[in-house]
Amino acid sequence: MPCLAWAGYSGLDYFARRNLLNRDLYDMPRINAQRLMSDLRSLAEFGKFGTGVDRISFSPADLEARAWLLGRMQEAGLDATIDCVGNVRGLTPGARRSVVIGSHTDSVPKGGWLDGAMGVIYGLEVARSRMESGRSVELGVDVVSFQDEEGSYFPCLGSRSFCDELGDPDLERTRAATGESIRHAIARAGYGGAPWRLDRSRHVAFLEAHIEQGPRLEAQRCRIGVVTGIVGIRRLKISSDGQADHAGTTPMAMRKDAARPLFELAHRVHAEFPKLASLDTVWNIGSLSIQPGAANVVPSGAEMIVEWRDTSIEKLDEIEQALMKWIGELNQRPGVALASAPIARIKPTLMAEALQASIEASARAEGASLMRMPSGAGHDAMVVGHHLPAGMVFIPSIGGRSHDIVEDTSEEDIVLGCEVMASVVERLETA
Repeated sequence: MPCLAWAGYSGLDYFARRNLLNRDLYDMPRINAQRLMSDLRSLAEFGKFGTGVDRISFSPADLEARAWLLGRMQEAGLDATIDCVGNVRGLTPGARRSVVIGSHTDSVPKGGWLDGAMGVIYGLEVARSRMESGRSVELGVDVVSFQDEEGSYFPCLGSRSFCDELGDPDLERTRAATGESIRHAIARAGYGGAPWRLDRSRHVAFLEAHIEQGPRLEAQRCRIGVVTGIVGIRRLKISSDGQADHAGTTPMAMRKDAARPLFELAHRVHAEFPKLASLDTVWNIGSLSIQPGAANVVPSGAEMIVEWRDTSIEKLDEIEQALMKWIGELNQRPGVALASAPIARIKPTLMAEALQASIEASARAEGASLMRMPSGAGHDAMVVGHHLPAGMVFIPSIGGRSHDIVEDTSEEDIVLGCEVMASVVERLETA
């Protein structure tokens, strides 16, 4: 989708454009850009790894970052605590209603400095600015850094706890790659007390800002992405049984090659999925194993995982039905024995249309080029969005890079995104 530019843009500089806008829309506290960037840079020092961070959940760097964030929230005048799973939350005192703004501050191993962290600091800065202006009581901002969005122990641990989707069995059975359980990690961190829960009498919406983590905004020269939804994910594991034989002495027609039907299926996926897909459907075959894995042995076993993503459940179902049909056709051939099993079925989450419209209006008022787009990656909003109206703002990732220390975004785009977020909150206040 091409960018939608502000109709009145004529090459004027940013501040001149803003002065031409209807001032009623801008009778609001503006963010402090210098403070915003200073906090982002300070947060990036915890677990610093080259130009990125290595701050996986419940690591010493993660615990230190959460303690620092708690202090910053308290300094801003927020009612701030860390709950029993590690969510750091700061509530606007005296607010009767509030919008929750946040994301996560944990990272993937050797990841980027903005992934998740930017959305948390946006929330802090918007809340601070509104409190400083004295206009925070009618609609407050509750800021949150959810724990373990990246899934070192349990994907979206903090947001699932917030939405009361986390049960005792999840806490009992889930462990990190090191073997440590969530319960042990929580005890080691010293977290206790009650979980912070969604309060329907207080919370009116959830807003999350994030770097895009992909190349579309940059390629289209758009500065703001209005997220329409977060894709659902399907993963299907297909296994194949065969018979190991000498690859030099067994005639081709007499082989029971476990890998060959999977190769044919992989070819069909890439040839036929484009005919079934929407413009935003993506798919991948990123896992393929063959046993015994020797060049001179006919494969006795093979396994392949196919993944596809879309915001439409109907489209996800249509692709799955086609894939199962092709597997059935291959199984009609002599010597072919394919079995399939779903290993991931994550439903899509659509962002609230009213919040999409508000984000778009705010971006246009800032003079920013924008596009509506789905998120191909998962975020805390995909959990919260099933319980509370949710909206997401994307800003460009340089080179489309993320989950790597090279991840970066221009300071101008970071500040613009926070301005847009502040504007959205003002629009919610008057809605």
